[in-house]
Amino acid sequence: MRRRWSAVVMVACAVLVANPTASHAQGTPQEGPTDRWRVRLDAAAAEQSNVVRTGVGLTLAHGGPAGQRRTAPPAGGRGTYTAPEIPAGRWVSAVRVEADADTPTGTAALVEVRGRDAAGSWTQWREAGADGRIRLPRPVSSLQTRVSLQGGADGGAPTVSGVTLTSWNTHAEAAESGAAATAGATYRLFATREGLVGGTTANGHVIKPRDHFVALPSRRMLASDGGREYTVRVCNGTRCETAPVWDVGPWNTKDDYWSPPSVRQMWNDLPQGRPEAQAASQNGYNGGRDEFGRQVANPAGIDLADGTFWDGLGMTGNGWVDVTFQPGEDPGTTVTAWAEANVRACARRSCDIVSKVYAGNSYPASCWVTGESVTAEGVTNDKWVRLPLAAGGVGYVSGIYLKGDATGGVRTPC
Repeated sequence: MRRRWSAVVMVACAVLVANPTASHAQGTPQEGPTDRWRVRLDAAAAEQSNVVRTGVGLTLAHGGPAGQRRTAPPAGGRGTYTAPEIPAGRWVSAVRVEADADTPTGTAALVEVRGRDAAGSWTQWREAGADGRIRLPRPVSSLQTRVSLQGGADGGAPTVSGVTLTSWNTHAEAAESGAAATAGATYRLFATREGLVGGTTANGHVIKPRDHFVALPSRRMLASDGGREYTVRVCNGTRCETAPVWDVGPWNTKDDYWSPPSVRQMWNDLPQGRPEAQAASQNGYNGGRDEFGRQVANPAGIDLADGTFWDGLGMTGNGWVDVTFQPGEDPGTTVTAWAEANVRACARRSCDIVSKVYAGNSYPASCWVTGESVTAEGVTNDKWVRLPLAAGGVGYVSGIYLKGDATGGVRTPC
């Protein structure tokens, strides 16, 4: 079935393959300028696994099982394509995703987006859902897109011929961006050994003997093959290892239990830190079954590759471990503008304009200084907030144009 669909993806940094084409629209007072990026699906430097570019679009290179494991029902081959990062040239808080996809019965195509924040950290991946809204924690200056393809059991394969991102900066989107996972949170989880040497993980990694990585039951913290964008620290008594997340599992594939219920993809009636498989196994949650309807045989919330399991942690059998999450979701400090205003090189209106803020949009902020007094709507304010610029460097915006108190909620003086 050929279909064109769109969704709104909340992001913070702009990461894409094509050069951004700015089309600064004359929107409502709640909207900033609109930028549009077409994602290249044929970049030779892109990270890719089991995909090929044809005259029609991006599709699977070959079908058949790939890294089959208990985390997914039997199906055809799968592949992933991660487009190169590209700077947006300004702060972006949300994008609309439009994709041209041909998905025969039994196949699927998934588009996810993440962004890089002011500190250079990645947000977690977010999928473009049918409802069009995805929450990410903070503004970003670059975007990255990942396309995942799932083949059918009969050999059918999906094809994606185009993906376009459009900035979607409205007050409603910005208001949703504050929810975030708790970086550094530690949970007691049941761990199982993954094994499957020679198989292929969800990010395309071919599992080696005594390999070192972990699997979590959500793609939102799935790092690149060989990458360490998302890691967890796993401890078994006095022995610990920090390992990258290179696979999806165990049991579920949409259970980011480390996220707050407000942004958890599924099972958001469970408390943060409690995997669905654990609740199903111990308490009969969801009838004791996982998202695929299978009876859950153990409460596992994490899988460990053999090297992590045996060598790193000294484990001889499945058991309970302490897992500290490092998902890059600390929201830091952000401010939200109530009106369009200039960002200047110093805390005075005579200084050069280096950027702008727009009504309803949120921006990362670092600290505040005392500068020239500015009066607006009968209120005078001499506080200026320092903002990191998407293109590098810093600028200052008068607190008079920010929502909240005199400093827009920024508590730290520069």
